Amino acid sequence: MTVTYSSKVANATFFGFHRLLLKWKGSIYKLLYREFIVFATLYTAISVLYRFFLTGSQKRFFEKLSIYCDKYAEQIPVTFVLGFYVTLVVNRWWNQFVNLPWPDRLMFLISSCVQGRDEYGRLLRRTLMRYVNLTSLLIFRSVSTAVCKRFPTMDHVVG
Repeated sequence: MTVTYSSKVANATFFGFHRLLLKWKGSIYKLLYREFIVFATLYTAISVLYRFFLTGSQKRFFEKLSIYCDKYAEQIPVTFVLGFYVTLVVNRWWNQFVNLPWPDRLMFLISSCVQGRDEYGRLLRRTLMRYVNLTSLLIFRSVSTAVCKRFPTMDHVVG
């Protein structure tokens, strides 16, 4: 189900943006806030431990351990991981774009396959294209808020 926030986003102020983020059900912030809290807590605990409770030799050992871990962390290039992620996102977008119903392609197929220059052939091609447009409209109503506002009920579609 698509959740729309278009009117709330359009009326949001700069200082009211944080309230808008809390309303979003599909927000990235709501998805990652637990991980962020765990990360911030662990980072703060390690920082307090390092600054206030470790002796000089223990701090040097911790620094050597940090350098050792950093050396092995560099073996996984961030650009490769980021490129892989961007490729996945672009592929998902492209697949959505490709799977959109395009009535034009079907119109060309219908006009080439349904023969006849008489009234019956013309009415048959027109009726088939009206059905194609109707199915496209019904699909777009379930996805697009603009189409759903333009055709809110089946009476509007019939009209």
